[in-house]
Amino acid sequence: MTYSKRIFFLLSVFALFISCKESEQENSAEDLAKIKSLINRMEVGGGELASQIDSIAHFYQNILDRKDSIMSLNLANPYTYNGAFSENIPGEDSALSSIIILNTTPDRIEAEQEVILTNSLDSAFAAFMKKNPLAVQIYSNSAKQVSRVFPSYDSKNMVDPDIDVTTFNFYYEADSAHNPNRGLVWISDAYVDPAGKGWILSILHPIYDGDRLFAVLGVDYTITKLIENYLDSEDGEYVLVNQKGDIVAGKADAIEGLSLPPLKNHVYRETVQSDNFRISEFNLFNSKSREVREMAQTFLFQKENLFEFKLEPNLKKAVCMPFPSIDWYLIEVFPNY
Repeated sequence: MTYSKRIFFLLSVFALFISCKESEQENSAEDLAKIKSLINRMEVGGGELASQIDSIAHFYQNILDRKDSIMSLNLANPYTYNGAFSENIPGEDSALSSIIILNTTPDRIEAEQEVILTNSLDSAFAAFMKKNPLAVQIYSNSAKQVSRVFPSYDSKNMVDPDIDVTTFNFYYEADSAHNPNRGLVWISDAYVDPAGKGWILSILHPIYDGDRLFAVLGVDYTITKLIENYLDSEDGEYVLVNQKGDIVAGKADAIEGLSLPPLKNHVYRETVQSDNFRISEFNLFNSKSREVREMAQTFLFQKENLFEFKLEPNLKKAVCMPFPSIDWYLIEVFPNY
């Protein structure tokens, strides 16, 4: 090969290399744009939900501000009790919540008066649920250990009446120590719902009576609904993880492709609805694949957006983008085919 031909050949290879690199960068930019769009949709949905919860919080606050005048009306109470639990049967009266006055209440009589004071929450809760099909329940848990959950459910067979509700993250994450600004709080880690809804995510709003935390207002939605409404609506293999690498939600093929433990019945939806599932088992840093663990390090600690697999035969690359308002990351995994 002559010198000029050799130069031409090298220049051609170099041009092809540059062209491939530019093409890869364009593809990665398109992938990130798609993830960003999906994150924006989820954030808009969360923002609308937060706004409506804020409205109910204002309604709740107004009840407390007028408590003397409300109690002077001697309003009838639609609830009767069998021990800790209200006797209304789920589904029998769709306008009522499930009321639990836990055995840990410091004053049973005052707790029953609190139920009467806050009964107008039922109509506000019902209106909220009608507007928000992704929500599975809305509730208030008070410092006096009064729990009001809408819609009603079989609380007697699902809840231990001796629990202290203030020790659960769906209460204490909104208290003054964890939330001194008294604003809305997202619980970024999924947890098992005591009311039997499976693995859920929550948004909370503290309710104060003066300087005293009176109750925590909360809304739950299940991981299943999160997957169905957002991740299943997009082509691609997605996993949603928190800042520790725990998988909050994800498509089954993506999770299995990341060499995580076998799924119960090979269906992530069924797994996250069972109490024996432990979310820490589905953590990127616990993957059997060294490269997946490297990917987690690259995304969560080094804050990179792209990871290219070299050793995993079934994986080509992954792209990642963080959420602006919560410590979550959305990852799209690209199979090698």
